[in-house]
Amino acid sequence: MQMRKNARIRYILSFAALTVLLLLLVFLNINSGSVQLGVGEILDILVHRAGDTTSRNIVWEIRLPRILAALILGGALSVSGFLLQTFFGNPIAGPFVLGISSGAKFVVALVMIFLLERGLSAGSAVLIAAAFVGAMISMGFILLVSKRVKKMSILVICGVMIGYICSAVTDFVVTFADDSNIVNLHNWSMGSFSGTGWGDIRVMFTVITITLVLTFLMSKPISAYQLGESYARNMGVNIRRFRIALILLSSILSASVTAFAGPISFVGIAVPHLVKTMMRTAKPLLLIPGCFLGGAVFCLFCDLIARTVFAPTELSISSVTAIFGAPVVIYMMVHRQSRAM
Repeated sequence: MQMRKNARIRYILSFAALTVLLLLLVFLNINSGSVQLGVGEILDILVHRAGDTTSRNIVWEIRLPRILAALILGGALSVSGFLLQTFFGNPIAGPFVLGISSGAKFVVALVMIFLLERGLSAGSAVLIAAAFVGAMISMGFILLVSKRVKKMSILVICGVMIGYICSAVTDFVVTFADDSNIVNLHNWSMGSFSGTGWGDIRVMFTVITITLVLTFLMSKPISAYQLGESYARNMGVNIRRFRIALILLSSILSASVTAFAGPISFVGIAVPHLVKTMMRTAKPLLLIPGCFLGGAVFCLFCDLIARTVFAPTELSISSVTAIFGAPVVIYMMVHRQSRAM
């Protein structure tokens, strides 16, 4: 009884800490930039739409959409990583490491280049569809390899190689493009939340919210699957349909992130591990919202660093997430190896 009470307190404190960090980072991101605004000014602009036109435009048209993009996409990427780790039964699995993000990036870049060369623009729905196709192609290769390879380490290496191939071809195509607009795709290919508009926010919010609700409704089958395929089958879970659902949901989430912000590294691996460590549980009912909050906090923090450390020069978000996420992955691998010895 005491253990349950302690666990409940730990869950409450974990969610409270993540929520406080989220609110703090939202405020810091709103107030960070070349134009400094006071707390009262920010509240007036957000609540009453008061203040001068320039300040309102900075907050509502530039900073707030970017903050919401980092929040929504960061959370989506973390949940996608959690689903992939559940599917493969390994904490090292993630959309970036397995090459899924790179596959999505490759197809999106090809579609954008094809349309821009013809004077056309790609809408949000087109970008998400293209990213989903790329993600599914990469996932297909990973699944084919997984049938022949039993060791997860070999599978991860194959995923990394697929990611390198897709990234190399994408960079090659973008580098030798003639149109100046196409050349600017290089910034997107490095990962960034900048340039997000309210139209993009509406689309990503709708797609990701629906996907997250479906993921949350699968909490019980996921919990059963974590205890082994045989146990899940005995509990009435259709393993084939369940696996297909996990693949589709994780691919939609990672594809949405790539379509709007480009490939972002290590969030899908590091954040689920940190959230599990904080909550000391593997329950999907807690980890799905926990991973979303953790991913939002992590990406807001990394975006703040990317914008401010070398201002006015802006770092790519993927570079910053790698700096903070890669050490977590290294620790995970070393810790697992030491436990296996």
